Amino acid sequence: MPKDRRSPGPAPRAVPGAGPGGLDEVDRELVRLLTIDGRMPNNALAEATGIAPSTCLTRVRALRERGVIRGFHADVDLGALGQPLQALIAIRISTHSRDEIDRFRAKVPALPGVLSLFHVSGANDYLLHVSAASPDALREFVLDHLTADSAVAHAETSLIFEHVRATPTPL
Repeated sequence: MPKDRRSPGPAPRAVPGAGPGGLDEVDRELVRLLTIDGRMPNNALAEATGIAPSTCLTRVRALRERGVIRGFHADVDLGALGQPLQALIAIRISTHSRDEIDRFRAKVPALPGVLSLFHVSGANDYLLHVSAASPDALREFVLDHLTADSAVAHAETSLIFEHVRATPTPL
């Protein structure tokens, strides 16, 4: 059942009191829906939020221009690509010089199998999310690219048994 039609109009600018990031209720709903299905057609988005399709298009475009929506991504089955094994690797850096950190940070995301690099607080400096074809390939990755790197003091690998993607919601 479609929601009541809202009054048309352009996408709002940051409005005081609209909430974090200047997003109003409609913007938040658009982001929520696109997070669930990034390929949701504009007319379906408009109907689900109760706004005109032209307004919906303008709002989504404004959300992209403001950097609220940074892109649309495919959720890929890594097993179908021959990379069924996933791991998180906790990395401790040996020397905390800007040059070493910048070099490490530039190098690692380009390595084969790297899905994400997180700079974190705590005992470790980085968490690296990787995929590999096999346990042997994962071991070779760690030996060739991490423990052989002079910036890496320690690397601890945790296998991922299951990865469930959540829909982001504010805390």
